Amino acid sequence: MSQHSDDEDCFAGDLFGAEEEEVVPEVKATFEVYTRESVPVGSAHRDLKIKLVGSHPLWAHHLWNASKVFASLFDNTPRLVQDKYILELGAGGALPSLVAGLNGASKVVVTDYPDKELIDNINYNVEHNQVPNTIVDGYIWGTDTDRLRSYLPEGKTTYDVLILSDLVFNHSQHHAMLKTCRELLTPETGRVYVFYTHHRPHLAHRDLEFFEIAKRPVKVDADPEDRDQLGYGFKVDHFMTEKIGVMFEEDPGDEEVRATVHGWQLWLENK
Repeated sequence: MSQHSDDEDCFAGDLFGAEEEEVVPEVKATFEVYTRESVPVGSAHRDLKIKLVGSHPLWAHHLWNASKVFASLFDNTPRLVQDKYILELGAGGALPSLVAGLNGASKVVVTDYPDKELIDNINYNVEHNQVPNTIVDGYIWGTDTDRLRSYLPEGKTTYDVLILSDLVFNHSQHHAMLKTCRELLTPETGRVYVFYTHHRPHLAHRDLEFFEIAKRPVKVDADPEDRDQLGYGFKVDHFMTEKIGVMFEEDPGDEEVRATVHGWQLWLENK
C-alpha cells in the first residue's frame, strides 16, 4: 500500500468511473489459509483456503485484517448470522461471507465490482470451501438494487446483515455504499457491520466521515448532488476494537493505529 499512502482516493477512485484502465502486468494468484480457532482440530472447514487475485486496483489481492476479525466474530457469535439473509459488499476474498455461510446463514449473497477476475475468484473460494446457500454476483455500489433483492425469498425485500469489510478508505464512495445499505437493510432488526483499519493514520478523519454521513438525518428535499446535505438516518455504534498486527510494515504512521481493527454497527430505527 505504501506507494499509495498519500493519495486520498487512489484505491478505487480510478476504477469507479475511469475512462481508461491502467495496464498492469499479470501477477499469479496467491493463496492464504485462514484457521478458524473455534472449530475443533480435524473438523471439516477448520482451515479455509482463500484464493486471492494476483494483483488488482481494488486491492482484492490482500486478505485484510478486518476480514479475519469479521470471521472470528461470526465463529464466536454465530447467532449474528444464523438463519439470516446476508449481503457482503466489496468482498475481495470473501472470508466473512464464507464463515457466515458455514455458520448457518439462510442465504449469503457475495458481491464485488463486476470484474470477471474478481467474481471468478470469489466463486472459486465458495466452491472449493464448500460453502452452502451462497450466491456470487457483481455489483457497483449505489446503483439499482433490484437484482440483489431478487435473491431474497418471496415477500422479503431487505437483508438482515450487510458486511462492509475494510471499505471506508474509499472516501469518494461513502455515499454510494450508504445509499445501497439504506435501501437493502431491514429496519430495526437489521445490522450493517463495518470493520476497518486506519491504514493511513493521517487520513483517519476521512475514514470516520463515513459514520458522520451515515447518521445525518435524511432530508427528502436535499439536492442529490449536494453531498454536504445528504444523510442516511442510521444509528451508529463503535462496539469493538482488536489489535491484530500491521499489514504494511513499510507504510508511515503510528503502528498502533495501523495494527488496530475497529468494528461498528449501523441500524435503522425506521424508514
